[in-house]
Amino acid sequence: MKKGLFNIVAVTMAVLLLASTISWKVEKHYCLGHLMDIALFTSAQDCGMDMVSQSDENGEHVEDLNSCCNDETIITKGQDDLVVQTNDFDLAQQFFVVAYAYSYFNLFGNSFEEKPSFDHYPPPIIVKDIHVLDEVYLI
Repeated sequence: MKKGLFNIVAVTMAVLLLASTISWKVEKHYCLGHLMDIALFTSAQDCGMDMVSQSDENGEHVEDLNSCCNDETIITKGQDDLVVQTNDFDLAQQFFVVAYAYSYFNLFGNSFEEKPSFDHYPPPIIVKDIHVLDEVYLI
C-alpha cells in the first residue's frame, strides 16, 4: 500500500514537472461562430473559406474586416530559467565519498560466515519416524 502510494506520488510529480516546463499553444479556428478545428502545439486548419480581398482605387488589396472566419490562439510560456548545477569535487572530497560508500556497504555485509562442521558428513537416511514409533514427544 505504501509503495503503491509512493509510486503514484512520484509519477504525479514527474508529470507536473514536465507540464510546467513545456510551452503550450492551443489554436482554435471559428467559422460563422462555430468551432471548426482545435490544434495543440500546431496551427489549426482553416475551413477552406478564404478571406475575401478587395481592391481599392489604388489597386492595393485590402482584406475584408467582415470575414466569416476568425482564429483564437492561447499561448502559455514554459519555464526557461532552469539552472543546471555542476559540482566539481576536489581529490580529498572524492576520496571521502569513495571511502564512505565502501565502509557503508561493507557494514552490512556478512564477512564472518561459519562453515558447518558436518559439511563433509551427510545425515543418515530416515526410514521410519522413531519418535512416533516409540511415542516419545518433547514438550
